[in-house]
Amino acid sequence: MKIYYDENMPFAAELFSPLGEVQSFAGRQCTAELIKDADVLLVRSITKVNESLIKEAKNLKFVGTATIGTDHVDQEYLAQRGICFTSAPGCNAISVAEYVLSAIKVLEQRYLFSLQDKTVGIVGAGNTGSRLSEKLDALGVNYLLCDPLLAAAGDNRTFVEYQQVLLEADILSFHVPLTAEGDYPTHHLFGEAQLAQVKSDAVIINACRGEVLDNLMLLKAKQNGNNNPLVLDVWAGEPAVLTDLVPFADIATAHIAGYSFEGKARGTFMLYQALCKLLDKTAELSLERLLPPSDMTSISLGNAGQSMVEGVTGSVKTPQPDYDAINRVIHLIYDVRRDDAIFRQHIHKNGFDWIRKTYPVRREFSALAVFSQQQHTFNTLINLGFKRGE
Repeated sequence: MKIYYDENMPFAAELFSPLGEVQSFAGRQCTAELIKDADVLLVRSITKVNESLIKEAKNLKFVGTATIGTDHVDQEYLAQRGICFTSAPGCNAISVAEYVLSAIKVLEQRYLFSLQDKTVGIVGAGNTGSRLSEKLDALGVNYLLCDPLLAAAGDNRTFVEYQQVLLEADILSFHVPLTAEGDYPTHHLFGEAQLAQVKSDAVIINACRGEVLDNLMLLKAKQNGNNNPLVLDVWAGEPAVLTDLVPFADIATAHIAGYSFEGKARGTFMLYQALCKLLDKTAELSLERLLPPSDMTSISLGNAGQSMVEGVTGSVKTPQPDYDAINRVIHLIYDVRRDDAIFRQHIHKNGFDWIRKTYPVRREFSALAVFSQQQHTFNTLINLGFKRGE
């Protein structure tokens, strides 16, 4: 069996070599000639899987994408060919949620606001939006969920209309797939009309697909004096980024929100499980055995900085988490300013794909065990996803 995989899929060789002959490729350089003898094709989002790519691959029986999104795969054509397809829903949802939280914490310092005083609008409440909402719950932050498809499907969470999110949210974070048709298309979901409705200081974050936000509209608005803080991890027309927009973004990165080591490895492993099932083989390897320990495995927090707030009656003071300490721990494991600096330094010199290909190792909160004498701070960190120190 010939198995071709994107070179940016960690542990692909270790996981798939017991199942067949493995061969890596550069995602954007995948050609029909290269994979014409493939039995299995494993990709990420930069490889367009369509008839022109795989029409000569007569033996192809399985296509997998190690990503949440599937808009780069022509699933209808695969179905016509009888080719099994699977994606990795939720594989990097934690990673994206932690990217968003790190970005918000940077802006919190830059613009001197407290996240606890803000309302976050989460547009798209699937795997990624849900993980973000869980982290906001851990921090006691108010948020609004907008997802008309889930609402119509009977999801029992409380949802609001998109219009309400636009008007009320202090921070808007987009987590939707890219669609151009249907009752709720997301292409240019945020355009000129929507920008006109949001608060003048509302933070706008896009970490899903570039075309969900109208990039040319944003550039024009910024050139005309718009002051909304802007976080862009994804860009219309990738890898051909609208570079004129970059200087106007508070944080600009190269579609790496989901690029934690755990997130990428989790996507590879989900494809391994799916292929084993198709082949009626036991998935003998485990992700836990493959993941190495983090460079920093634990941190201990002292008791300094414990804060107290008055209760409702004003007569009782209640201990509160030390949010300054929490912010420092978040940025200790992942500070998005590193990726912003890499992007700005290399986008013109080496380009978008080079940044992604050479992305440095980044771990999720779960890689760090925490110890703290402050029970409220400790509980908050554990609920955020950090490991409980034993």
